[in-house]
Amino acid sequence: MLTTLLQEGAENLPSLAAEEEPVEKTLSLFDLLMSGGISGQIIIIVLFVLLFVAIYIYFERLFAIKAASGIDSNFMNQIKDHVANGNIEAAKILCAQQNSPVSRLTAKGISRIGSPLEDINTAIENSGRLEVYRLEKNVSVLATIAGAGPMIGFLGTVIGMVLAFHQLATSSGQAEMGNLAEGIYTAMTTTVAGLIVGIVAYIGYNHLVVRTDKVVHQMEATAVDFLDLLNEPA
Repeated sequence: MLTTLLQEGAENLPSLAAEEEPVEKTLSLFDLLMSGGISGQIIIIVLFVLLFVAIYIYFERLFAIKAASGIDSNFMNQIKDHVANGNIEAAKILCAQQNSPVSRLTAKGISRIGSPLEDINTAIENSGRLEVYRLEKNVSVLATIAGAGPMIGFLGTVIGMVLAFHQLATSSGQAEMGNLAEGIYTAMTTTVAGLIVGIVAYIGYNHLVVRTDKVVHQMEATAVDFLDLLNEPA
């Protein structure tokens, strides 16, 4: 009896094993990025460095531009009152307290009061160029990353395809899929990573350009108001 039961159990084992569901193999994002071989890993690391640099520049410039755009809405009215009353020192002190591109531009014009209007206008324009240069510091690096990121990713694509075809060539067309997968992974992962870096840097660059243009427009409006103040009849 016992022998019969053991035989029946042994016969049922294959059927039980066949009924088991196959286990789905999962692949983490890190494993996917690192599965492209040495060349793919080097390119991925370079792209991650570029992504870090792009994010750092974006937020550093964003906070700097945000601080530069902040100014008291009553600033120019106070400057007009001080200049109209001949209190030039008070106007200079007010500009120093604000410490923004608009206030520094105004302070440059105040320091030239008494000179011909053409000289005052030239001094304000030169000061404005310096302020714009400070606002746009390192923004060009962001534009470079936006263009270089996808190209580095496409370089990885070419390297990956070269590796895949090399495997086919050296194996007389009988290469195993596992060997081909390394080159294909390099091609696909570096392309995706390069596009991500390029998109992030491109969006960040354009946003900073828009914010900078607003500050530049603010400086131009202030310069016009200040020159109009000097042109007013006494």
